[in-house]
Amino acid sequence: MIDFHALYERYSASVRRFALFLSGDAFLADDITSETFVRAWVARDRIEQATMKAYLFTIARNLYHDAQRLAQRHTALPEVVTDIAANAAHNAEMKADFALVLAAMQKLPEIDRAALLMRAQEEMSYEEIAQALGLSTAAARVKVHRARLKLAIETGLGQARNRKPEGAP
Repeated sequence: MIDFHALYERYSASVRRFALFLSGDAFLADDITSETFVRAWVARDRIEQATMKAYLFTIARNLYHDAQRLAQRHTALPEVVTDIAANAAHNAEMKADFALVLAAMQKLPEIDRAALLMRAQEEMSYEEIAQALGLSTAAARVKVHRARLKLAIETGLGQARNRKPEGAP
């Protein structure tokens, strides 16, 4: 019967060094070394003392080849993988929100709707909106503000999700 502790103490450094030179990877070398001694433990009754080192190196080499075969079957994934299902759900939600906003826009008076679209979509100044609609600048500001409030109330989207930063038009 083999004293397994003595076997490990005598050959573990050599087996690890061999595995490290084969693989070039310290973590893989550690795994190969560990598995080599596990397999030697399982077969301890069949190992001949005269060929112990060669037997351990053969196990380590076979484990390295197994790791190489396994690595060939693996494909590296890109760093960022897009979840198509999440995009589909997000797109469906955006379409539903758009339909809700569009329906609410139709309920606004035409002049309020025009003032809001000029400000939000066309990024026109209040002075330009006032000139285009034949209003005072103050009236243009009020129309845009009231249209935004009506949309927020009508859709329920304005307060929690689409809050504009302070000072934004």
